Amino acid sequence: MTILPLHPAQDASPEALRAFLTGCQLKAAADGRPILASISLVVPALDPLAVLEAIFEPAEPHFYTERPTEGSALAGAEVATRLVAHGPERFAAVQRFVDDTLARTVAVGDVNAPFGGPHFFASFAFHDEVTPGEPFAAAQVFVPRWQVARAGDATTAVANLLVAADSDLDALTARVWRAHARFAAFDPGEAAAGGDETAAVFRQSEAGDYRAAVGRALERIAAGEFEKIVLARAIDLSADRPLHPLTVLNGLRQRFPDCYAFSAANGGGPSFIGASPERLLRVSKGRLETEALAGSVRRAAGASEDAALAAALLRSEKDRREHRHVIESIIRRLEPLGVRLDFSDTPGVRKLANVQHLHTPMSGPLPEGVRLLDLLARLHPTPAVGGSPREAAVAAIPGLEGFPRGLYAGALGWLNARGGGEFFVGLRSALVEGARARVYAGAGIVAGSAPEREWAETELKFSALLAALRG
Repeated sequence: MTILPLHPAQDASPEALRAFLTGCQLKAAADGRPILASISLVVPALDPLAVLEAIFEPAEPHFYTERPTEGSALAGAEVATRLVAHGPERFAAVQRFVDDTLARTVAVGDVNAPFGGPHFFASFAFHDEVTPGEPFAAAQVFVPRWQVARAGDATTAVANLLVAADSDLDALTARVWRAHARFAAFDPGEAAAGGDETAAVFRQSEAGDYRAAVGRALERIAAGEFEKIVLARAIDLSADRPLHPLTVLNGLRQRFPDCYAFSAANGGGPSFIGASPERLLRVSKGRLETEALAGSVRRAAGASEDAALAAALLRSEKDRREHRHVIESIIRRLEPLGVRLDFSDTPGVRKLANVQHLHTPMSGPLPEGVRLLDLLARLHPTPAVGGSPREAAVAAIPGLEGFPRGLYAGALGWLNARGGGEFFVGLRSALVEGARARVYAGAGIVAGSAPEREWAETELKFSALLAALRG
């Protein structure tokens, strides 16, 4: 990426903007391929979700992620450039796209501010391939035309434009200048999603027989086919009115401030939304962070009972064994890349609003020459969402579940121009389109699991998203 020593805020005029775009167009003509022009500005404090609500269009892709307790949120809408990929090499294909795009990017403004510069929003389905007709590809990545992010008290707005030798620079200049004026006068009161505030009425059905699927999985575990498999349930909801995905998302981020509230839209109508408790991978300043999150029990209303449940979870041989499967797999998968991780021998308990999990944070230095997507390709899917051994368990999942997972338990997140980024697992999630939603939740099955107990665990996990959908 080429960073020019220009700052748009020091000469904020349509004429200066057009001059910058003219320079990009001349370079595009000389190189024989389009240039990505990226303009970053630190702006007055904004709520990225409010901005996304203001510009939301069902026919335009968007991506949003937020962890309220960490004070960070990132939104991107519309497409400057994108790639769709599939197959075992999908992570490598996305990396090549990122490298090629950055090689022809010219950036100006507050590029080094938090979340400055172009960002790449990516989603990887649970499986390498998806069945025909699914709304999301096995892998897709895009640079948004408009990007707004908050890190603590700092808000950064980024415009990304693809400039070709034959682009209409007057139209591009006008588009960016209109956006600049809108951000400068942004009124959150005008950005609300709106709609009927009364609760929607739903009809509900379920895909498949979960208890029977768990029973079949336990028979295959006993036969030695795999040690652990994660099986999901899917509940289909039909409402009496259209569901606005960002309204549901706002409810989730308020209920679950410790989770990744997220929304990914493909531009064709469907949005994949959720509140995921699980970080898959974070890379920043030469360090990587991941975690094992497996083994669950409900929360209780009283402090004493809640503490007793947590203590029982820590003593549970079945849950500790399930948790250890995840830790050992992470170590084994990353070891060939030279990764050495630090972590506690004893898991802690992570408490969410409706459930508590065994939790082990893991971190270490990023080996030289290893990149975020190299790590992601080896980690996904972890035993926390697939099983162990991974290949056998993942291959068995479609036949036992009986429905396509799509982005459920997939990897979603972002990368920046400096090699950093963060991905989380698409859990506690729903696919929303119009008045319909498919809601997902799963549980890990190992020897000693009981179909009724695993069904009850998924009921706990469903509760948050169902409450948000129902208002």
